[in-house]
Amino acid sequence: MVFAFALSAALCLGFGFVLQQNAAQRAPMSDFLSFRLLLDLVRMPRWLAGLGLMVCGMALGAVALGSGEISLVEPLLATNLLFAMALSRWQTKQPLGLTGWGGLWLLAGGVTAFIVAGRPQGGHSVTDPLRHWLIVGVMIGGALVLAAVSKRLRMSAEAATLAVAAGLLYGVQDALTRVSGERWTHGGPAALVVSWQPYAVLALGVTGLVLVQSAFETAPLRMSLPALTAAQPLAGIICGVGFLGDRLRTSPGALAWQAAGLAAIVVGIVLIGRHPAMPSGMTEERVRDLQPR
Repeated sequence: MVFAFALSAALCLGFGFVLQQNAAQRAPMSDFLSFRLLLDLVRMPRWLAGLGLMVCGMALGAVALGSGEISLVEPLLATNLLFAMALSRWQTKQPLGLTGWGGLWLLAGGVTAFIVAGRPQGGHSVTDPLRHWLIVGVMIGGALVLAAVSKRLRMSAEAATLAVAAGLLYGVQDALTRVSGERWTHGGPAALVVSWQPYAVLALGVTGLVLVQSAFETAPLRMSLPALTAAQPLAGIICGVGFLGDRLRTSPGALAWQAAGLAAIVVGIVLIGRHPAMPSGMTEERVRDLQPR
């Protein structure tokens, strides 16, 4: 069931991201990195459809996180890029070719290698608050720094940097979603209402949404979605092992296969992102609009 929920979440997320980018490229650049951007986007039916799919994906991902280890669920969620690729290929009618197939096999094989070699298992959450806050602080602080630095970069690098920042926030959000689920299980709604994690999940989700839509607004999908897809599982796995008590096999052979699996995931994501089937969404008029920035 964990696999079913996680892959269903990946499908919704992948389709949702494509629809959101199709709409975000038409938003005014004056709303870049502003919450006003969301107010403009809610007027676009295509973006609302993409947001609905994204919310469904996040809900399915929360169910998967409630039943399985974050170190298991995160690599499965990374397959959202496969579904985004499928929808984009249908839109653009581009054949997969060597790059597309290579990226697909590397991503799928990397996820399989990491899960089989690591055999993620749940454990007891780390009770040391310093370790908990240190990991969360580094992730959120790193995301804020990347968002600030992105304004000084060229547009393609800006979009990728914003996507990495959003991926870090979403990874922490996934970890706190699991904590919220555990509080609900052990204490019911009362325990959830008085804890800070659900409110942090909401704040991280909204902030990450602004970063992602700003990345979608400034550059083609191939410049942002691969970076987002690579950063989120890595951040989630760090949180899972760091303070949620997830355990991975640590024999030399298992660690080697886990490292190879993660490397294959990243390389596969990059190859898929560079494939022509990923829509550029950049018309000549849009390019002229972006020139002053």
